[in-house]
Amino acid sequence: MSQVQQLLTEHLDIWTAAETEKKSGRGRVSGSAGKVYGIQKLRELILELAVRGKLVPQDPNDEPASELLKRIQAEKSKLIADGKLKKEKKIAQIADDEKHFELPKGWEWVRNCELFQLRKGRIPKTLNEDGLGLPYLDIDALDRNIMRRYSEELTCPKSTDKDILVVCDGSRSGLVLDGKNGIIGSTLSIIDTPIYIQNYIKLIFKQGFEIFNTSMKGAAIPHLDTQKLLQNPTALPPLPEQQRIVAKVDELMALCDQLEQQHSNAVEAHEKLVEHLLGTLTQAKNAQEFNSKWQRIYAHFDTLFTTEASIDALKQTLLQLAVMGKLVPQDPDDEPASELLKRIQVEKAKLIADGKLKREKPLAPIAKDEQPYQLPEGWSWLRLNELLTKIGAGSTPLGGKQVYVKEGVPFLRSQNVWDEGLKLDDVAFIKLDTHQKMSGTHVYSGDLLFNITGASIGRCAIVPESFVTGNVSQHVTIIRPASNQILRFMHLVLISKHVQQTVMDVQVGVSREGLSIGKLGQFVVPVPPLAEQHRIVAKVDELMSLCDKLKTCIQQASQQQQKLADALVAQVLA
Repeated sequence: MSQVQQLLTEHLDIWTAAETEKKSGRGRVSGSAGKVYGIQKLRELILELAVRGKLVPQDPNDEPASELLKRIQAEKSKLIADGKLKKEKKIAQIADDEKHFELPKGWEWVRNCELFQLRKGRIPKTLNEDGLGLPYLDIDALDRNIMRRYSEELTCPKSTDKDILVVCDGSRSGLVLDGKNGIIGSTLSIIDTPIYIQNYIKLIFKQGFEIFNTSMKGAAIPHLDTQKLLQNPTALPPLPEQQRIVAKVDELMALCDQLEQQHSNAVEAHEKLVEHLLGTLTQAKNAQEFNSKWQRIYAHFDTLFTTEASIDALKQTLLQLAVMGKLVPQDPDDEPASELLKRIQVEKAKLIADGKLKREKPLAPIAKDEQPYQLPEGWSWLRLNELLTKIGAGSTPLGGKQVYVKEGVPFLRSQNVWDEGLKLDDVAFIKLDTHQKMSGTHVYSGDLLFNITGASIGRCAIVPESFVTGNVSQHVTIIRPASNQILRFMHLVLISKHVQQTVMDVQVGVSREGLSIGKLGQFVVPVPPLAEQHRIVAKVDELMSLCDKLKTCIQQASQQQQKLADALVAQVLA
């Protein structure tokens, strides 16, 4: 058993425990399993050991790399003599400080330009979709499986299925791809290298992402600095050892794939179990059935809620239970929600009479099929507009980002709005006179801000008491409750699964999600008695605090596992 195979089997707990979970557009952990940090580190270790000559044993009978290098140089000289290759500039000798580790016997330090050259693609003048000419290949075309063709074959570099390609522009610069027959675009380059060392060159590129990061240039769109890359030194093993290294890397990567798949299957099964058990809580018909199902979950709490995703699922279930009236017991002495609505209507009528509020159009009665579940006694289904004195999107000042200033009135955008509250670390500012001109979109403490476009659609934040005033972009809606007493419960309703699913069902827009203010105001929401609202909010605060503490413990344990994985890798490389 090799050193890496031994590491893999003896430390499975370290390699699989530290999962880097994916985030959704709303900033929450998504349902699918994320990448496993430990296995990522193991893959990096395999490649690092491979290029250092520590993955397979050396064979003293192997022809040394110096002889291989002579053959490569002889082939290049012939190509230069035949006019098929330009004469190279003198290659600088590799200094001692460029040699990052001691080479095994038979290996040689060489500059990359001695092993391969890069032929960059071009953007053709004309492309067609009539099936004539060679396929046009660039990273975007390959990603989206777009087939366009270029008929002027001689003006752009051609690729074959025997070539290897490298991405030169964009976030995946340095990624190697198998060659395809066609014309390559400007995002790709052909790696010209002798066919007998191709597989090892691929391996160098796969190992070299961190190295390539130091060879990147360009702020907005990263580019591979090919000149610097070609001058970088590489440790070249004898050809037979290259073949043994590539075979061993393939074998170990397959083991990593299996380990990752097993982990993914286990995570998926765990998530389905958690989802099913939590789903039974919301389906309980009465308090007795709910308590019975909750006790079953509570008995296995320490094995069910072991990931950030499971804690987030628990949070969403608690919110749903809250808005269904299943989180706290009802009190028959509570004043029903219908009385609360009467007081709100009186207050709104007074504001209309004083000219502070426009008269509303009559709202359509709530049909039976609009009520997703049965409410407890004393609760009411209402349209969101019935509870508000304002609902309306913000606006972007004339000039957009160009009118932002370093200090002034906060201008809140969708990236500032999170369910947990406003995040103002990257808030924009506008001048006071600009703010005053946008009088219809002033934001005050006690408002709810609700994102209505983009990947963060549905995120909702309470504007805190400490917030003095601000303005808001057109991607965010101001929701102003008619009473501050219902603010906290309304926030729970808006971030609950009930409303979030409605948002997903009614949004419009092909390339960008969008929700109209008119539709948002028509949403049907559950309203409990005011006294019960306060009990629900207090219980949610208590349970969410426990969830957050548990989540922090999980994050700390994951970080510790990541440190152990890092330390294990460092120990092996040392």
